[in-house]
Amino acid sequence: MEKTFGITEIEAVAKWFWQQCVNFKVIAFYGEMGVGKTTLIHQLCKIIGVKDAVSSPTFSLINAYKTPSGSTLYHIDLYRIRDDEEARAAGMEDALFSGEICLVEWPEKALGIFPETRVDVHLTLNLDYTRHIKLSFKS
Repeated sequence: MEKTFGITEIEAVAKWFWQQCVNFKVIAFYGEMGVGKTTLIHQLCKIIGVKDAVSSPTFSLINAYKTPSGSTLYHIDLYRIRDDEEARAAGMEDALFSGEICLVEWPEKALGIFPETRVDVHLTLNLDYTRHIKLSFKS
């Protein structure tokens, strides 16, 4: 599934996104620095009803938010992780295999720790500053 969107359309894209990914818990976000991964994740959290302040976990590595249903949504940023072993030592597998929603930036840093069932999200920035999103479902 693919879509091109402008930043002013991010709320509609987040709604579309959740409709496509309703049966998945682990969602891996790929894209260059500044493409809008964190911005999209912020909107996804808002759409799902997270009331906490959503921020990038670049330094904390993982942020946990409560949803209105009482479940936990994990926002993980692997940018500072070197490899699978460091990710395991930091406890990332606990979140990834928790059965809770996990939104993960920079998954390529530790792909060996991910469950086979997930959504890979590829974001690219176009010359006209729109974004292209491509969802690949793995099961």
